[in-house]
Amino acid sequence: MIDNKQPSVLASLDWWTIGIYLALLIFGWVSVCGASYNYGDNEIFSLGARSGMQIIWIGTSIALGLVILLLDDRFYDTFSYVIYGVLILLLFATIFNPHSIKGSHSWLVLGPLRLQPAEFGKFATALAVAKFMSSYGFSMQNLKHFMAAVGIIVLPMLCIVGQRETGSALVYLSFFLMLYREGMPGAILFTGVSMVAYFVVGVKYENVMMWDTYTSVGKFVVLLLVQIFTAGMVNSYTGDRKQALMILAYSVGITLLFVLFSTYVIPFDIVWIQLFLCAMLIGFLVYQGLRTRFRNYFLISIFSLGSIAFFYSADYVLNHVMEPHQRVRINVLLGLDEDLAGAGYNVHQSEIAIGSGGLQGKGFLNGTQTKLKFVPEQDTDFIFCTVGEEEGFLGSAGVLLLFLALILRLMHLAERQPYKFGRIYGYCVLSVFLFHLFINVGMVLGLTPVIGIPLPFFSYGGSSLWGFTILLFIFLRIDAGRNLVRS
Repeated sequence: MIDNKQPSVLASLDWWTIGIYLALLIFGWVSVCGASYNYGDNEIFSLGARSGMQIIWIGTSIALGLVILLLDDRFYDTFSYVIYGVLILLLFATIFNPHSIKGSHSWLVLGPLRLQPAEFGKFATALAVAKFMSSYGFSMQNLKHFMAAVGIIVLPMLCIVGQRETGSALVYLSFFLMLYREGMPGAILFTGVSMVAYFVVGVKYENVMMWDTYTSVGKFVVLLLVQIFTAGMVNSYTGDRKQALMILAYSVGITLLFVLFSTYVIPFDIVWIQLFLCAMLIGFLVYQGLRTRFRNYFLISIFSLGSIAFFYSADYVLNHVMEPHQRVRINVLLGLDEDLAGAGYNVHQSEIAIGSGGLQGKGFLNGTQTKLKFVPEQDTDFIFCTVGEEEGFLGSAGVLLLFLALILRLMHLAERQPYKFGRIYGYCVLSVFLFHLFINVGMVLGLTPVIGIPLPFFSYGGSSLWGFTILLFIFLRIDAGRNLVRS
């Protein structure tokens, strides 16, 4: 006898992930209590206190998650583009919002309720890009298909930048991790990492001179990296190891020769020699491309030329394009400025709070740095410093391990999806959580720029909590339908 009974949604749900979600909500609420508590205040459950309001946000988030689980999993596939279109219109309309909060126009004020559409744009974008990339005939190797997928990701970014909310816009870069999983060439990801390295090294050491020469350490190292990276790409994408070693040997050998000449004979700026070597290298790659008709040589030459152009434009962008507060934050992060009373104040006080927690912490509601309000935004963007002060190293490590468990579980769920739509959406969810965790904890510790993004399930506020819950529970509902027999 054949059993045609369909497995129930409850039986198919991943309860491990739901358990981690609930644990993060509990620890997050405890952290909000610690961050917003005032000495002598016994009303932590009062709606007039942030800890009390966070209970409302948590309760409504759980209710929202239950509603999402009640819907058919095919609903999210069918209406992906509709949801995306509505959110794009909302994001665009928010640009013209007359209400400005801390210089940002990203909030919609509806009486006592404030909502940030950018937090909901993440799940809408994840649904749309998953729908598009899972459609019949899509190929990551097709340039038009790839650029269309990138366009779906970039469009909400542009709307959010228009709201003067750069931090929230940068979160959408996390979707490129999903694109890499789905077959995006590793060279694109490597190019992005290289650009970051060029910017950091070039800006930080631009005014540092090599020994007794006129050569900038920043420019020297970046141009040398361009040549080394180019040699590595020739080896990886043309398969000609001998040619790659030849390029490396000539670049390093000639550069070293002129370094010695500049140091012991006539001091001069070696950067001009390096620029000449880069020009010769690009010319050689173009010649090889024309001779062999192998497209990868042209692409590598574009990488080299683009690297140099990006590096020399970085200084202009930093000093003439970025807002003054963004420029100061980057200078503080790179150690060019200290500014402990200004842009570096938040991070400095956060580091003091975390360091004062020691191994076991000061205990619940006993943190002095947070109670005396030394750390600005300590219950939102800088909530992790409360964890470090009250729970110490052990508590902080426990929270990070809990997030690690969530990310590993999401990876497992994404890989077991029978359909491409579910897998792509799952990796979008994973990428967003990973980006938020890495950047938020990094900025609290002074390792990444302060761009003002929340720590999932910890930072105070309804928009972020609802946004993360929707993002996660849609995936849980899609995963729960993996074993259903479709008619």
